[in-house]
Amino acid sequence: MTAEGFLEGRRLQMARGVLLQCIMGGYPPARFYGSDDGDLALVPDPAQIHRLPWSRQPRALAICDADELSGESSALSTRGQLKAVIARYAARGLAPVVATELEFFVFAPNPDPTQPFQPPLGLDGRREEGHSAFSVSSNNGLRPFFSEVYECMAALGLPRDTFMHEMGVSQFEINLLHGDPLLLADQTFLFKHLLKEVALKHGLTVVCMAKPLAHTPGSSMHIHQSIVEIGSGRNVFSDQHGQPTATFRHFIGGQQAGMADFTALFAPNVNSYQRLCHPFASPNNACWSEDNRAAGLRIPASSPVARRVENRLPGADANPYLAIAASLAAGLHGIENELEPSAAIQGEFVVPDNLSLPCTLHAALERLKRSQLAMELFGKEFIEGYIASKTMELTSFFDEITPWERRVLAAQA
Repeated sequence: MTAEGFLEGRRLQMARGVLLQCIMGGYPPARFYGSDDGDLALVPDPAQIHRLPWSRQPRALAICDADELSGESSALSTRGQLKAVIARYAARGLAPVVATELEFFVFAPNPDPTQPFQPPLGLDGRREEGHSAFSVSSNNGLRPFFSEVYECMAALGLPRDTFMHEMGVSQFEINLLHGDPLLLADQTFLFKHLLKEVALKHGLTVVCMAKPLAHTPGSSMHIHQSIVEIGSGRNVFSDQHGQPTATFRHFIGGQQAGMADFTALFAPNVNSYQRLCHPFASPNNACWSEDNRAAGLRIPASSPVARRVENRLPGADANPYLAIAASLAAGLHGIENELEPSAAIQGEFVVPDNLSLPCTLHAALERLKRSQLAMELFGKEFIEGYIASKTMELTSFFDEITPWERRVLAAQA
């Protein structure tokens, strides 16, 4: 909307169905968002109004809550769902603290989607071949791009911890500083938007698919989680002697209880399961371990004050609001019901059947459809609407025949 209209406080409204729009642009039947498809009010968060530093024309972006016209948060809003989970912690005198690690690929333009992505030409005229993991070399020619990324992050107030070249070809990772879950979800959303916009200015393509390249590690969005007491700021995962507490165990137990049911929330696309079924440190299990990257739930080596649980299941394609909400809601479910986790695993291990997770979007949606826990924590309207939208996307995928099928199966008798 115009700056004048925004500053005058003019209300911006949007049809409820837009919150269930699938990635191809279509909508599930109207019964999933109200047969009248009435309006929602988009209410800007005053702390999340940003001048866009990469735009030549003066522009601003305001992150909004989607509220019903009667004033309450829409059940279809993922940002509203996260705020509700945080409020449930606050009612117990607790505040979750999270940090996200986001991986992404930087590619040359890809005008023909039938062709694989390629890394950009480097300063030496060659394309990277995947030998630069954790390298300090800059021959990939991306320094001007990353310089503007850093400048834009500073302008948007996005503090960064570490930035590195990851294991994949032209793959990178940023670690955002830990803090309030809603703030971190907003920052993760803003960072992904920033990346894509700045890349276009530099003739590049940033891809946050979970698995854009075959035979290459996928991109994750690991979520680090701890809980502190409101007021004292004490990490309730550690006791006064620095040892893990019952609350810590129960949080892990809740994570384990919810991971299979919530897989479709952490891995929302067909491509998400390409990453999970070819692990490369992308574990598709609900096991937990002290500092073992093969476990879906990892406890990083840290001091007692920083004891935390890392959920390694979400991919870079996950909705940060929904993924953080689902992970924290599962942990709180464990605390409230004093759930005990399985025994920790170490070294190489075989995943027990009860800790394995769905390995296709179809299986994940079927599991979510049967989940009473998901209905209890997120409400029937949200879960049924989410499943309806994702089922449309899965159906669209099955409407196409892949190059593999033509290449391998056409000659079969």
